[in-house]
Amino acid sequence: MLRHFNERKIDHLVITGDLFDTYLPAEWPVMREKLMEYDFCSWERTTLIPGNHDLISIEEEMRIYNALNPFPGSRKRALQDRLSGFFAVFGDLMGGDSELRKGFPYVKVLRFPLVSLAFVGVNSVWPWHRSDNPLGARGFVDPAELRALSQPGVAEALRGSFVIGLCHHALRVYGTSSPIDQAFDWTMELINRDEYLAVMQALRTNVILHGHFHRFQTYAMGGVQIVNGGSFRYGPDRYSEMVIGKEGSFAQRFVTLS
Repeated sequence: MLRHFNERKIDHLVITGDLFDTYLPAEWPVMREKLMEYDFCSWERTTLIPGNHDLISIEEEMRIYNALNPFPGSRKRALQDRLSGFFAVFGDLMGGDSELRKGFPYVKVLRFPLVSLAFVGVNSVWPWHRSDNPLGARGFVDPAELRALSQPGVAEALRGSFVIGLCHHALRVYGTSSPIDQAFDWTMELINRDEYLAVMQALRTNVILHGHFHRFQTYAMGGVQIVNGGSFRYGPDRYSEMVIGKEGSFAQRFVTLS
């Protein structure tokens, strides 16, 4: 697929999390080397965020010394340590230089001849908990990240750009009245979806890209177009393509490799 992107002369690659099946830091350099091999391992060509599979190992979390751990702060610190390790490997594809590689949220602006793109990345991975997050798949954006993005200077920095929000967790899963689907929704949901969406609306976000729920789909919420990029497990030969033009115009489609 990376070879195909180069043949198509794709300008920029966005990966919305779950680069890996489970938390194994030893595999992270392998992905970085593969991106480097195809000239996608640079700030100008790739932007990414982590997903829950990148930072959470269910097998490890469910071991008895974690399952019986009464201190939620320790689980949060453990997740933060993992996130710091992820930034150490992939931070230059997110925040940029070392001074900006502190964590989330981040804003990344790319200026092309015809359009300025601004990526607004948040971390939605939430620590595992035996009752609140038993599968490690529920998402939550730290309110401190949302407050940071609500500062007046952020909107000013994004002015004149086509704004793309990046969040790993889906803003909508099934959303049906079926009890089975509702139970599944609970295990996968972005808990503070409404608060996140309100901040994105305030920033005049043109489109939000996410992963997590393994479907290729587009939908809208609160006047914001949302694209679920699917997954290689669900469709290993498909991806989402966006073509962005002047004055906020864009076209999106799902492409199948021939």
